[in-house]
Amino acid sequence: MAVFGGLLAVSALAGCGGSDGGAEGGGGDDGQIVLGFSQVGAESGWRTANTESIKASAAAAGIKLQFSDAQGKQENQISDIRGFITQKVDVIAFSPVVTSGWDAVLKEAKDAGIPVILTDRAVDSQDTSLYQSFIGSDFKVEGTKAGEWLVKEYEGKTGDVNIVELQGTTGSAPAIDRQTGFADAIKANPNLKIVKSQTGDFKRADGKTVMETFLQSVPKIDVLYAHNDDMGLGAIEAIKAAGKKPGQDIKIITVDAVKDGMTALAAGEINFIVECSPLLGDQLMETVKAVKDGKPVEKRILTKEGTFTQEEAKAALPTRKY
Repeated sequence: MAVFGGLLAVSALAGCGGSDGGAEGGGGDDGQIVLGFSQVGAESGWRTANTESIKASAAAAGIKLQFSDAQGKQENQISDIRGFITQKVDVIAFSPVVTSGWDAVLKEAKDAGIPVILTDRAVDSQDTSLYQSFIGSDFKVEGTKAGEWLVKEYEGKTGDVNIVELQGTTGSAPAIDRQTGFADAIKANPNLKIVKSQTGDFKRADGKTVMETFLQSVPKIDVLYAHNDDMGLGAIEAIKAAGKKPGQDIKIITVDAVKDGMTALAAGEINFIVECSPLLGDQLMETVKAVKDGKPVEKRILTKEGTFTQEEAKAALPTRKY
């Protein structure tokens, strides 16, 4: 598991509407740390597991959690952060909806003396002093792993391979990096061609809708690359409705490895999944304690993650936590 700053060892990799689980004020006289956390939303099974991990880990660590759901909107998230500043919480953490547009509110937090931790997604601010650390996956590496599997799958075969891509939320770090990593990796085989690429906003329903349009507009689809399991699962519904067999007529690669995705992988309907663990709660709480105490933490804390084939999914499913 992750160890950072030569200092902190943690035990894990590492909701909806309004506010949840805290008192009105900031750091109380009882000495309990108050953490303000703004979540992206509840757009997927991954995000739900991420929220549950954060809430459970805060409770276990004795940290008072002020939780807000931004419902996928940056303006809500900026409002959440300003609310946390007003409440004088001890630490602010958030998973940014998109990468850009955070400098002003992060400077407000810095000026108020409240440290900020990024979780799961990065920001593109040039001033890295505006946040203490970023905890999460390397999304570009995830895309690279997906592309490398596909290159190996078609090694030695001739003929064009038509790929359609279901992208995550436009402008979000995982969507940008998973697209880039995958595109760079498949350059190794010029026969692998991305013929259509469109956002499904990380949502199952949107994955189904966009896949339906792909099936209608692209005469021959060999491979689907979905930026998360939920969009891939939605696409599977569309593929079945079109009379095709997912995993056979169209090979499917997804990212996340949530239980529903792993179940589809074990059943042969998905061919390969790159893991992106949502269980960031323990890592976040350790980091919150460290920054509150003024201890040094690494600027970039990576989660350790793997990949799964169909047989590996069958073996992993019985003990899967999410």
